[in-house]
This record gives sequence, structure tokens and C-alpha cells, in this order.
Amino acid sequence: MAKFTLHDKQSAPQESKGLLENSVEAFGMVPNLHAVMAEAPGLLEAYQQLHQLFLDSSFDDEEVTVVWQTINVEHACHYCVPAHTGIAKNMNVDDAITEALRNETPLPTDRLEALREFTLALVRGRGNVDQKAVDAFLEAGFTKRQILEVILATAQKVMSNYTNHLAETPVDEPFQKFEWHKAS
Repeated sequence: MAKFTLHDKQSAPQESKGLLENSVEAFGMVPNLHAVMAEAPGLLEAYQQLHQLFLDSSFDDEEVTVVWQTINVEHACHYCVPAHTGIAKNMNVDDAITEALRNETPLPTDRLEALREFTLALVRGRGNVDQKAVDAFLEAGFTKRQILEVILATAQKVMSNYTNHLAETPVDEPFQKFEWHKAS
């Protein structure tokens, strides 16, 4: 595997320096994912923008967590599952939700399970989702807007999950206690 640089504000390309400052302002540090992405300023900028756009979506914090972690787990992202475990804790998401997502066990409510099932259908089908899955999602109380917002999150997570696979991004120290490996 190619060795990727973990950039800081000194080593990063000029176009990424301000983006890394945004990371420090948002997270109190430069997450290793952002340090890797800084090599390609457009990727880092797009990722940061999609991250904020998804946080600003019509989903609540539990639902945001379900979508993000469903994709992270499906993609077996060694970095994002621990990172989003920590993010979920900071968002005060119930640990039972996080653990069900990490362990691929049933979620505590039918509504959240419907969200996970739709997200999985979208990811596994690469956007080709049958009408039955769409109907089940809408019948669970979600909207057409939220169908499109799951696509938004998927775009964001493809950027991070794929980067982490290729770069073998080391998990940041604050998230190492949430280490995760996909069940075989």
C-alpha cells in the first residue's frame, strides 16, 4: 500500500492550510483523516462541506449516527467506526444505538431499524433501491427529502471510508479506546 503523509499546517499544500485550521476549530485537533486528505485540497474541502451539510440535514442526532455508522460498518472502515463512536458520545446518542450499529444487531426502535435497512439497501445497491425498500422507508415516517439526504451522507462516507482503506489511516488517540473490527 502507498504510504500517505499525515499533514499538519506546516507540511500541507498551501490550499489545505486553512482547511486544516477549520479542522482544529471544529474538533480541537487535526483528525488523521483530515491530515491524509490534505494532500488533495479539493477532497478535504468537499469532505468538510458534506460533513456540515449532513449535520444540517433534517435528521436528528440519533438518525445521523445511524446513517453514518451503517455506512462505516458496511464499508468495514477501521477508522470511521471508532471516530463516529466518539462523535456519537459527544452528541449524547444512546450507547445502545451505537453498540447495535457496531455489532450489527437490532436497533432499539423500528424507525431506526428502517433507517438502517434503507441505508444498507442504498449502499449495497449502489443507488439502485427497489420500490419495496423505498415504501418501507417512507412508511416508517421518513420523507423523500431524507432519501436524498442518505445519498448525501453516502457521498461523504465514500470519501472517508475509501481514503482510510487506501491510506490505512491510523485511528486518532481519543478514539483508540473505541477500536472496532468487522465481525467475520
